[in-house]
Amino acid sequence: MEQPLVEFELTKEFRDRFQQALDEQDDQFIHNILADVKSADITSLLYEFNSEESKYVLGLLDMDVQAEIISDLDSDTRKRFLKVYLPTEIIDFLNHLPSDDAADILNELPIKEREEVLSGLNPELRIKVTELLRYEENVAGGLMAKELIKARYYWSVVQCIDEIRKQAENVNKFYSVYVVDEHDVLLGRVALQDLIISDTRTIVDDIYEKDILSVETYMEDSEVAEIMQKYDLESIPVVNVRRQLVGRITIDDVLDVITEQADEERQIMAGISEDVEEDDSVWRNTRARLPWLLIGIAGGLMNAKFMGLFEEELARVTAIAFFTPLIQATGGNVGIQSSSLIVQSLANLDFVDEGLWNRFVKVFFVALLNGLFLSVLVFGANVLLFGEYQLSMIVSLALFSVIVFASFIGTVTPLILNRLGFNPALAAGPFITTTNDLLGLTVYFFTVHLMLK
Repeated sequence: MEQPLVEFELTKEFRDRFQQALDEQDDQFIHNILADVKSADITSLLYEFNSEESKYVLGLLDMDVQAEIISDLDSDTRKRFLKVYLPTEIIDFLNHLPSDDAADILNELPIKEREEVLSGLNPELRIKVTELLRYEENVAGGLMAKELIKARYYWSVVQCIDEIRKQAENVNKFYSVYVVDEHDVLLGRVALQDLIISDTRTIVDDIYEKDILSVETYMEDSEVAEIMQKYDLESIPVVNVRRQLVGRITIDDVLDVITEQADEERQIMAGISEDVEEDDSVWRNTRARLPWLLIGIAGGLMNAKFMGLFEEELARVTAIAFFTPLIQATGGNVGIQSSSLIVQSLANLDFVDEGLWNRFVKVFFVALLNGLFLSVLVFGANVLLFGEYQLSMIVSLALFSVIVFASFIGTVTPLILNRLGFNPALAAGPFITTTNDLLGLTVYFFTVHLMLK
């Protein structure tokens, strides 16, 4: 009977008991308590301890498990962690990793140590890793693994299955067999199901799928991720400029890319200019947050200066100052909503420039409806609260104009940034908020100025 999956829960009591076992070097307790815990959960546990303690825990586990856990650590943590390892110890666990994971870890080591570790890897892995190190980390070549299953188009099914058994020794997971010619040029792939159900005398050329997607070694990792997301692929072959099969990229590698992109865009939208985490140094966190805060301060000073230009109007009707936060907040929210939707569209491969006009028209009508509804609502509320028809009309007209303009700015800004080669997520954060604050005040006070003439 299959045992139900028990989710690991890291509680304070468990952590304290585990710390006690570490302090007492209670190997038996540590080994027993981690026996049924999955590698990913052990990785989470090790974040609670320093590098020396984590190394001690890993030393009690099988080498395959050690290698998987170290590979799962985030890059910054792993760099600190590997400082307590000797090159020979790094060699031991790298020999148990796929070539792409081994290459990623080697890239994080100092050059001298990297060369020493590389020279100590087993020959087959060393050849694969050396080839991967030629590529930048953010392209398909740097993302791919060399381990894969391939077959010649002229092989029989029985010959192909025999070769799969030999090649599969170095491949953890594979979903299909790639078909190549005598020069390793990618021709297509054949599903394992087709190999199993076909007659043993059938030739691979008669059953393989010819029209398959592939990516070039120089393609950016973000493009690879988009392709695999769009077509729901578990893996995709990688070819060089001569269409020769040189590796494959699996979904777990792409998930890392998607997560990194999401983290980067989230931080950009929050006005954080560097890739930082909560446990980074105070100076690094300050440096990452300060630029956009300074821009916000500059925008606030400009707002104050701008309001000073309308001192006469403020003196005549002081109540107009009460509605400044309403105008700014609404303009900022509308701009963020519009820019967020466009940023989401730009991340979709189906987004095309030919559809821009239709999008603008749709955004305009949405802004009109929102503006009308909110303006009428605010007009009625102001008449009831203040009993001043003219003031209510000024605020409502200004609010309607701000919503329309802010929606337009929120739509156009990410498109312009994207066209200029900047990350459009910039438009969904402090950039658009500061812009719309200035825009909102401009529209509001000009409306006030015109209606008080």
